[in-house]
Amino acid sequence: MQYTLLIILLPLLSFIVLGLMDSKLKPKVAGAIGVSVLGIITLLSYISAFEYFYLHKIEGVYEKLVPLHIEWIRFNEFLHIDLGILLDPISIMMLVVITTVSLMVNIYSLEYMKGEKGFQRYYAFLSLFTFSMLGLVVATNIFQMYIFWELVGVSSYLLIGFYYTKPSAVAASKKAFIVTRFADLGFLIGILFLSFYTKTFDFNILNSGDASIFASTAGVSFMGISVMSWTMGLIFIGGAGKSAMFPLHIWLPDAMEGPTPVSALIHAATMVVAGVFLVARLFPVYHTYAPDVLHVIAYIGAFTSLFAAVIACVQTDIKRVLAFSTISQIGFMMVGLGVSGIGGHEGHEGLGYMASMFHLFTHAMFKALLFLGAGSVIHAVHSNEMNHMGGLRKYMPITNITFLIACLAIAGIFPFSGFFSKDEILAATFQFSPYLGATMSFIAGLTAFYMFRLYFNIFWGKEHKHEHTPHESPFTMAFPLVFLAAVTVVAGFLPFGKLVTADRSEYIIHLDPIVATVSIIIAVLSITLAALMYMKEKETPKQLATTFSGIFKMASNRFYIDEVYIFITKKIIFNLVSTPIAWFDRNVIDATINNIGVVTQWTSHKTKRFQSGQVQQYAYVFLVGTLIIAAIMLFV
Repeated sequence: MQYTLLIILLPLLSFIVLGLMDSKLKPKVAGAIGVSVLGIITLLSYISAFEYFYLHKIEGVYEKLVPLHIEWIRFNEFLHIDLGILLDPISIMMLVVITTVSLMVNIYSLEYMKGEKGFQRYYAFLSLFTFSMLGLVVATNIFQMYIFWELVGVSSYLLIGFYYTKPSAVAASKKAFIVTRFADLGFLIGILFLSFYTKTFDFNILNSGDASIFASTAGVSFMGISVMSWTMGLIFIGGAGKSAMFPLHIWLPDAMEGPTPVSALIHAATMVVAGVFLVARLFPVYHTYAPDVLHVIAYIGAFTSLFAAVIACVQTDIKRVLAFSTISQIGFMMVGLGVSGIGGHEGHEGLGYMASMFHLFTHAMFKALLFLGAGSVIHAVHSNEMNHMGGLRKYMPITNITFLIACLAIAGIFPFSGFFSKDEILAATFQFSPYLGATMSFIAGLTAFYMFRLYFNIFWGKEHKHEHTPHESPFTMAFPLVFLAAVTVVAGFLPFGKLVTADRSEYIIHLDPIVATVSIIIAVLSITLAALMYMKEKETPKQLATTFSGIFKMASNRFYIDEVYIFITKKIIFNLVSTPIAWFDRNVIDATINNIGVVTQWTSHKTKRFQSGQVQQYAYVFLVGTLIIAAIMLFV
């Protein structure tokens, strides 16, 4: 399967061509190049998935293939950094997800970004983003993953700040870059610890189950916590930053300042799932050598999911509702991994892992659909605010139907894809802890409520007066909506458990009838509540906001987490730490160096008189010196 190298290299080539040619290319040509390249690599990804899942299975277990492996830098006999391609079930799945969503975004952007200044630059950045994420998911070792991890960060910075003349977009891009850089510092330190003790970066070796690899970590601890728990916890910090887990979530809502198709790309299949993929890639290490960290990941995921869902219930900007929805759904995936084991069908030990990857797959499709649908609405009414919308189902039937399908999927309504993946996570969570399972079920109910609050406010409710009559989006924007809606309808019926599992062997999915029934009932009740409150204009939402003004205000302001960060950075770090250090640097260190220079100059100025070139002065000095020496010899 060496042809998979083309899947990585073609987007890079597209980025180079579009980046170097830029304004020399007409926008239509740039768009054609971007779409054509994504079409080719999407086809290659589908071919690779078909070939891998049907031809590379030995005794019921999928092989790990390395079609490319190059040694890049060697440090010693054991430790070296390689570049290559690793193909296994999760990397193949990610190739399909990334290329599919990226292709839809590229097609959609042909019309959505039409006439924008920097159109060619936009498509160059899209290609770079796709190349970075594809390189990340096929990395053969953790250091190669880190290289592409940072490239994803750079790409997101460029795309979020695409409107660089807009101060809010520049601030959002810097915020995303800085927050994730702090998280990535933890990731890098974790990589260094891991390589120091295991003498390898290679995923195949780390996940091989060979206990001798980790023998040097036995009995090593710090502050009562094992060195492997510290190591894997630090690595997870990097994943928490990319996947916007609390308290590193603050960059994601502001990332909405970028173009809407970029939001679909970042929130659906690329940047935000990188953290989930990281934990999944090293899952055997987490499960065997740091199970306590895995449980912490589950609880962080659950809290993040609840926190984001509550905030989403009161947001009025449709893109920010979807942003907090993404944070919440990523929390679901983290919970699935955190409560999982490795074993196969017996005892349901591997259920959480399989369910998490299944939800990653289904969520990518319907969340991309939601963002592109939101873009279609914004394109029609020229506003992000829900109070500028209402009654749009009459003007935008395709967007209405496809958006409804995505809402039904994320709410977990049968037979849409979200029902199957989300319920498997709930079943795994209930097996781990009934309390955690009940919490996640409540969050699932909140999800159904805030998504249909969004849907009814956009497409039903009171119709807002517009300067121009809203209209359905053109074909290049409508086609991705229809395609992703079709995938959302059928994806749940894929035999996912036979394809992607923790131990690469088959896992036969059996829906838990009790969990599924309760889940559907909760979702239906939540949708009904949303319909009663928002399907027609009523005073109930305003009355509730007044009655519960405290929690409403806090949730509307994201529980003031951004303000806490600003207080800590400006009032504490800047004023109490940075300012004294800056004073010491200026008045002690710099002053000392400056005074040394002053003294040196003064001494030079005084001593240079002895080199005047006047014979009389030299004779005078010589005479005085001779008399002084003579006096010393005479009287001493």
